[in-house]
Amino acid sequence: MSFPPLDTALPAGADAREHARLLRRVHEASLSGRPAPAALRPVIEDSWSRSRRFGIDPDSAPPPRMARLDELQRHRDASPIAEVLPLIRRSLVSVADEADHIMLVTDASGQVLWRDGSHRVRALGDRVGLVEGAFWNEGSTGTNAIGTALVVGRPVQVYSAEHFMRSLHALTCACAPIHDPRDGRLLGAVDVTGPVSTIHPSTLALVSAVAQLAEAHLQSLHHTHLERLRSVAAPLLAGMSERALVVDEAGWTAAAVHMEPVRRVLLPKQRGSGTAWLPALGECALEPLPGGWLLRPRPAAESAPSTVTLDLTRPSPRMVVAGPSGEWAHRLTPRHAELLLLLAVHRAGRTGAQLSQDVFGAGGHVVTVRAELSRVRRHLGGIIQSRPYRFSGEVRVRVVRPPSPVDLLPGSVAPGVCALRDALRDGDCPMALRDGTAT
Repeated sequence: MSFPPLDTALPAGADAREHARLLRRVHEASLSGRPAPAALRPVIEDSWSRSRRFGIDPDSAPPPRMARLDELQRHRDASPIAEVLPLIRRSLVSVADEADHIMLVTDASGQVLWRDGSHRVRALGDRVGLVEGAFWNEGSTGTNAIGTALVVGRPVQVYSAEHFMRSLHALTCACAPIHDPRDGRLLGAVDVTGPVSTIHPSTLALVSAVAQLAEAHLQSLHHTHLERLRSVAAPLLAGMSERALVVDEAGWTAAAVHMEPVRRVLLPKQRGSGTAWLPALGECALEPLPGGWLLRPRPAAESAPSTVTLDLTRPSPRMVVAGPSGEWAHRLTPRHAELLLLLAVHRAGRTGAQLSQDVFGAGGHVVTVRAELSRVRRHLGGIIQSRPYRFSGEVRVRVVRPPSPVDLLPGSVAPGVCALRDALRDGDCPMALRDGTAT
């Protein structure tokens, strides 16, 4: 995955100590309501605004929430990043040791799953709660590289008094999110943290490169697993005359016969041999395979989903599809969350040009909109229709949103989403965003 140019914390040619002193004056002025001697970077200013809304006290905020050891281990075991942790460690731990830094790997909620690096800085991390099991999202610790990178979805460096909490002003941190290369969902982040004296512009570039390397390795592991599953299923598929699909445990397609393959199928949470309704295929027979499933779509499935719920209250938005045979949850990329929210509000539908305006503020991005919605429709079959783009009329759509309007997809700058936040703030709540309402 490629990122836009990196926004480093230290301006080119600036003296690190002088810049730290300037940031402390900015911090003091901003909190006291006086004019600041300099402007904050936009990513930091936006994060400070969120920190205030979370009620973070810059002087006496409580320590980060800690997970129990058994809960921490469950999250480690469930994290896809565990598969690439050796690669991350090889790439960063020796550098962190030499540069007097620590390396941290988190999940999508900001919980620190693993920590390595300098013993001296680990002791410093212990004092501020930068330890395994601690939650370093913005709601817990205010502006920090981990929490802010997870919100904005791109690499972030935070230096000295750019941290909202004064107890963190002795630190400099650089963090890059790690996304699932298959569907773009946020998996977590990799961070390098050290004393303010160790700041270097190249640190952010290094962390960003390691995150991209981890994503590439996850992609390679995925392709290897699908190839293995394809080899296992080949003799079985060779003798079939009806439509069939082989998918892995997460629903990614390895092989198909007598049908157009879909990229991914949403599988039920609880599944076994038998039949189930699947969003992209309708009613199917399910048979287990080593490492995956054999799916046999029935000829004329008449069943349809009843409800689609967009849950926007989590760090990673998700969609829950309820059908006759069960319920399926699907995590959404930030862009897909924006598009589906807009379609939920505009049930009559939006053209590609209208969605281009809604998302990008200009009508010249219709091709991008079509490509993104094509990916969504491959997962959801007939739930999303085109010409114009809309939810199927037979589907009930619910939106579960955060209580505060400003927390509605907080990382989104799409004009259509900003307009929805403004409407909610003014009390002009669209029907689709009213609590408990299905349209």
